[in-house]
Amino acid sequence: IIQDRKQHPKDNSYTNLLFNKGLNKIAQKVGEEAVEVVIEAKDNNDELFKGEAADLLFHLLVLFAEKNISLNEVLAVLKERHK
Repeated sequence: IIQDRKQHPKDNSYTNLLFNKGLNKIAQKVGEEAVEVVIEAKDNNDELFKGEAADLLFHLLVLFAEKNISLNEVLAVLKERHK
């Protein structure tokens, strides 16, 4: 969906709003969501933690798309490190 939004923008799409704001705003959102994940990790509410983790993952995937890097490329780095 993220790649589709990048290639075929839709009005009122939050993903397109992020792309329109550019790299700095997307990176800022990743940072904000990372902090929220850390905060929720310290509590005992797994549902809130999962929600924040999903937000972080979404914004990270948008950042990957903005930088034209695929998730598979990042996973390949992890795989290479495992050797």
